[in-house]
Amino acid sequence: MRKDIIVAICLAIVVVVISYIVTLGGGLGPLFNDVRPLATIYLSTTLNTYNITFTAMSPEAVTAIVWDYRGLDTLFETAVFYLAIIGSVAVYRGIDEKLRASEGFGLSKIVKVVTKLLIPMNIAIAASIALHGHLTPGGGFQAGAAMAVIPILLIVVFSRYFLLDIRLSKGLALALRSIGLLGIALTVFIPVVIGLIRGLNAYIMQNQAKINAPVSLPAFIGDSLISGSLILYNVSEFLAVSFGFAILFILLSIEEGLVKDQMRGEGVEH
Repeated sequence: MRKDIIVAICLAIVVVVISYIVTLGGGLGPLFNDVRPLATIYLSTTLNTYNITFTAMSPEAVTAIVWDYRGLDTLFETAVFYLAIIGSVAVYRGIDEKLRASEGFGLSKIVKVVTKLLIPMNIAIAASIALHGHLTPGGGFQAGAAMAVIPILLIVVFSRYFLLDIRLSKGLALALRSIGLLGIALTVFIPVVIGLIRGLNAYIMQNQAKINAPVSLPAFIGDSLISGSLILYNVSEFLAVSFGFAILFILLSIEEGLVKDQMRGEGVEH
């Protein structure tokens, strides 16, 4: 009991100290009050309507940095996640998901009804994070992670068989994930294709025009700021991440005994 009290007191002290440092600077001076020169450059150029050859046309500096200033780095980083999914699918190859009626499984009826009410809200929030990721904090990966809560909720509350009842299978998740990846790939090469058609120099993953590459993706649709390629990357990554996680959750929800039995059978056949 004393240990619990000591731990609680220590956590409270940590929270108070961190809150003080963040809100008041804690007397640490330049560490919190000054912005580094590199940060100043980013903040002043991510949305720079006065110099269209030196901007990402996005007020959200993090998204601009992730998909524009260092887009190739982000592409390679996210590839690690997708390769992990490919490895998981390869391990579970040939495992037959046994169909079974979902009735009688899962939690109580009250929990199921509440979950059904929450899921539309979850979808709306995830879509909003993806579609506004170039304007406000968020983006494709964050939106995909928020969306991925839905399949794991359905598995826990209704059972994994419910996913099969609503046709959310590994195959469908793979198809939707592939559409997201295809969207990213197409967005990467759109500037180059436009450059070839118009006889202009352009680079892969280029968003707005550069001095030696005068190709820009539309920054506005009407009066709405879409920040060129940034919204395309966010929506595509949203699909890829959402259904990438869904694949993992579906595979991990398969009964261990079923997987072992089928793997043994596969080993005997070969």
